[in-house]
Order: sequence, then structure tokens, then C-alpha cells
Amino acid sequence: MIEAADRDTIGDSAYRNIRNDIIFGQLRPSEKLRLEPLRKRYNVSVTTLREILNRLTSDGLVVAEGQKGFEVASVSDANLWEVAELRMLVEGHAIARSFENGDLDWESQVVAAHHKLHRFEDRMISGDMSAREDWKRADWGFHRALISDCGSKTLMDLHGQLFDKYLRYQILTLAFRGQPGADEHAGLLEAAFARDVKRATDILSKHILGGVEFIINSRKEG
Repeated sequence: MIEAADRDTIGDSAYRNIRNDIIFGQLRPSEKLRLEPLRKRYNVSVTTLREILNRLTSDGLVVAEGQKGFEVASVSDANLWEVAELRMLVEGHAIARSFENGDLDWESQVVAAHHKLHRFEDRMISGDMSAREDWKRADWGFHRALISDCGSKTLMDLHGQLFDKYLRYQILTLAFRGQPGADEHAGLLEAAFARDVKRATDILSKHILGGVEFIINSRKEG
């Protein structure tokens, strides 16, 4: 998930908006991305739009169809499992590095991110599903805070790409696991305070794999 930057160009802003619309399901899997409607919708030139769609193709969120144009990347259970496994590897490694480097400022950032997430989880658990997008942004913020002291921009960028692909599946199925997911986040917070890498990676694996199973079951029921 890409947030606005202080010096966003029109192209940067349109890229961010289209990317977020794919992740949050405004542009659906396998949907044809026709240039003229998109140009009007995002207020960019056709040339800029083509550059953005090529960039999103590199991100794995859009598929180029040769002479036929572009479409939103499809989804599948096999792809979800692959994304989840890669996310576990990358995020687990980043957590280990961040726990080693993290200082008091890092702890404060993690606590603040978890507090925000916890508030939205409480709303969702109580039945307020209107908080869904805010909850997922807070979820992203907490996981990013956990790895924020890993010391590698490349690692952070890779994690961001994988998290966004995983997040898209959650949004498409309205997947919210409720209290088990919230408890796992609380466990990750405790592990961060204790700098307990093994506990954190164990909880992370349970968290991600539990999410995959929930998403797949939700897709079948839907």
C-alpha cells in the first residue's frame, strides 16, 4: 500500500490511486483496463496511463495482453498460497533484523500502530464492517512498524509488494477472522517487546496461514 508523498507528480498520484483501487477491489480481477475510461477517471494522459499500467504490470497487479491492452491480474488459490509463503519468508527475515536493531523510538512506533489497529479490530468484531478499509490500512501500518528497523529499503519494498497482493485477496473476500487475528497481533506486540524472534515468526506463520485458509473458505462459501 503506497501512501501519498509530499512531492507527488500527477503520474505518481494516478499510479497510487489505480494501485490502491486494484488492491481494494474497485478494479476487479480480470477486468479489462480500457484506456479512455481510465484516462477520464484518473485525469491523466494516455501516455502517462500506459506508463502506469506497464509499471503495475511489473508489480504483478496488471497483465499486459499484447495488442489487446491490459487487464487486472486474476486471482487463484495457488497464487494466494505462493504469495503467503513468500510473505512469511520476507516478513520473518525483516522482523528478525528489526528486533535486533529496534530502539525505544521503534518500540513507541510499534505500540502506536498496534493501538490504532486494535481500535479498528474492536469495531469490526462488534459488527461495524464500515471500518473495513481503515482496519486494513491499520493492519498494514502495524506490520510495517514491526519491520521498520530492518535497515533495508529493498526488503521493505519487497515486503510491501507481497503484503499488497495478500491484502487484495482479503479485501475481495471481506476476510476478517475476528478475535483470533486480533490475538495474534497482540502476541506479535508482546514478542516485539521481548525481542523474541522465534515466537514472533511462529505467530506470524500462524497468522498468515490462518488468513489463507479463511480466505479460501470464504471464496468457496461465496
